[in-house]
Amino acid sequence: MARYTGPRVRISRRFGIPIFGPSKYLERKNYAPGVHGPKARRPKVTEYGQALQEKQKLRYYYGLMERQFRGVYKKALGRRGVTGETMLQILETRLDSVVFSLGFGNTRAAARQMVAHGHVKVNGRKASAPSYALKVNDVVEIKNSNVSRQLATKGLEVSTSRTVPEWLLLNKEAFKGTVVRIPSRDEIQPIANEQVVVEFYSR
Repeated sequence: MARYTGPRVRISRRFGIPIFGPSKYLERKNYAPGVHGPKARRPKVTEYGQALQEKQKLRYYYGLMERQFRGVYKKALGRRGVTGETMLQILETRLDSVVFSLGFGNTRAAARQMVAHGHVKVNGRKASAPSYALKVNDVVEIKNSNVSRQLATKGLEVSTSRTVPEWLLLNKEAFKGTVVRIPSRDEIQPIANEQVVVEFYSR
């Protein structure tokens, strides 16, 4: 499974937002990376460069490689509705994203690892593909084993500051979550302008 393994704080500093989650290091150095430090001026970015940045923000945020992310765009393009919103809905209803949103994983990377290592079930069956596309009424459950439940418990404890979105229903005691409906754009609140991303790919 291809995934980004490079320096995460550097990426967040480049875009000026905590793409991979809160970081004390990012709070101390909330300026762009480079030898000139906080005095360095951010270079002027072209229209193409701005569109590329928006695309990269979303790609890093959801932990996808370029080929995977382009595949999401093509899938959204083939569906009815607004392409940008549909693309966000596809990203949010991936299994790893839902495991994160339910709080079982304290980061998206941790949630993705839980899925890949076989700690998660969908509708009673083992699902080890982070990209698994969930539908309405699908039930996500943490496997009934000591290791799996311990990981989920730790995730729930750490992620108490995050609220479970209304389009998901969480049963903490049973370590289960249900997809009640497909989220709207307002509920997703993307960190990047998805319409610019659509325009970037449609050039």
